[in-house]
Amino acid sequence: MTGFFVLAIYVGIFVASYFIVTKLVHHATVKDYTSLKTVTFGDESAVRPNRWAGIISILTLFLIWGMFTGSGLLPKFLQAPGPFLGTTEFTYTAEANGQRDDATVTVIVHPREEKPELPEVELGDGFAKNDVAGIAQWRTGLIRVDANDDFTKSDGASVVAINGQPIARGETVKTADGTVTLTDKGTPNFAPSRGWQMEPLYLPPPEAVWERTGKVISEGFRGFTLWQHLGYSLFRVVAGFLLGAIIGIPLGYAMGLSNWFRGWFDPIVEFMRPVPPLALIPLVIIWFGIGESGKVILLFLAALWIMAIAARSGVSGVNISKVHAAYSLGASKWQLMRYVIIPNSLPEIFTGARVAMGVCWGTVVAAELVAAEQGAGMMIMVASRFQNTDIVILGIILIGVIGFGIDMLMRWAERILVPWKGKG
Repeated sequence: MTGFFVLAIYVGIFVASYFIVTKLVHHATVKDYTSLKTVTFGDESAVRPNRWAGIISILTLFLIWGMFTGSGLLPKFLQAPGPFLGTTEFTYTAEANGQRDDATVTVIVHPREEKPELPEVELGDGFAKNDVAGIAQWRTGLIRVDANDDFTKSDGASVVAINGQPIARGETVKTADGTVTLTDKGTPNFAPSRGWQMEPLYLPPPEAVWERTGKVISEGFRGFTLWQHLGYSLFRVVAGFLLGAIIGIPLGYAMGLSNWFRGWFDPIVEFMRPVPPLALIPLVIIWFGIGESGKVILLFLAALWIMAIAARSGVSGVNISKVHAAYSLGASKWQLMRYVIIPNSLPEIFTGARVAMGVCWGTVVAAELVAAEQGAGMMIMVASRFQNTDIVILGIILIGVIGFGIDMLMRWAERILVPWKGKG
């Protein structure tokens, strides 16, 4: 149910912001018609990301994150209903020796990290006695209601109703602030209302992640600073990617220019391309050990096949008329490579490089599973073992931000080095 509301809020904000920005703001401010030009394939200037859409998209994600984690950064009216916290009660009806009696159970629902003192309650006059129990938020608790009764389960006593509603073993009755389920052994199990918010164990609020970020920056994590962890991950990714590019690009050129090379290496490349890098971890450990070389080799294999296919595709996509024109002007084979094939294949190679870098960043977490002592992936895996979800989210965000930054850098380099992309 919570997932449905998250999706509904996201779609609602998307639709509302689209109409507000594109239909009202832009129509009121934009007076030229260049933005209405027809989109043509290969002309990337025809469609550019709307800056307002990007800003609203990011703010929407943080808004939903804060709404469903009870973030203190948001006012109360924007927060989703949280889990019940406080004192509640329900009445159970016990039956023993043909007699029935009611008793009240007072339940104190407390924060998970606290253990409050339970108050004393009057037991009552019947054979069923009143009880008190403490249960943590987002948790359930068995309540042995017969422990202080005059007749216990061993005497044939049983719970037959909750708040006046008949109940049998395995059935559930909803109360004002939770639910009561009768277990197979006849013991009431109380579950406080969870609300719509996520438990911090699974998704902490943004301010908790920010607080942990400051702590990791100042104190480090497992003997290394945050920048050292990120530096090691960046080095491994860049080293593996460069090795893959150095070998993959010439291999792709050879496959694109020679029938023999294409026939020889095509089965290998097409066979290895769909194999996920994670499946290669056991072989990498056996062949290269658990040292630094094994991690770089794994990332190298993640980039190699992508770069080879990108270079091969770039060569195969060169317009044959350009080749004929170069030969007719007396170009040698080296001049053909230098002035025709390489420039026209660079756009495909840059696209493959961006994909390969993304795959390498996605693989670095698995690469650092191999006995790593430093790295963002190592931070994520160690934190997950100890259920430090805030560090896991911190590592994911940092990997995503750095990966996005590298992609933007590669786009900038592509615009500088390959200005002819999309211009025929």
